[in-house]
Amino acid sequence: MTRQRDAVRTIFSRLNGFHSIQDVHARLREAGDAVGLTTVYRAVQSLAEDGELDSIRTDSGEALYRRCSTEHHHHLVCRVCGRTVEVAGPAVERWAGRVAEEHGFADPSHTVEIFGTCADCHRASPEPDSGRDVRPGGGD
Repeated sequence: MTRQRDAVRTIFSRLNGFHSIQDVHARLREAGDAVGLTTVYRAVQSLAEDGELDSIRTDSGEALYRRCSTEHHHHLVCRVCGRTVEVAGPAVERWAGRVAEEHGFADPSHTVEIFGTCADCHRASPEPDSGRDVRPGGGD
């Protein structure tokens, strides 16, 4: 599976943000690489297990993946456009260790994804009215 794994790795090196396995499969096919969907699943899983890809789950449960740095980090994810920023969270690390210890767990690991709206999408959204009640009959 080395050729296919390398092809998947190459696709991710050209992408920004998180992408579904189906999207990666489609991009491989567009590039003329006849890799089966099951093979893409296996390659993505292998790259994720090796720490080359991060994954998150959407509200609908779909797994999305992206290339990532190898050191431990957390994510800020825009709900609108999917933009993702890697962030360090020393306070989260201390909290996770403390909670694990309080409950008798050793060697804790965790993932943290904070979802919100990035500055660009927030600026692009319509401004809320300045407090005026615009409902029918409201404010009359």
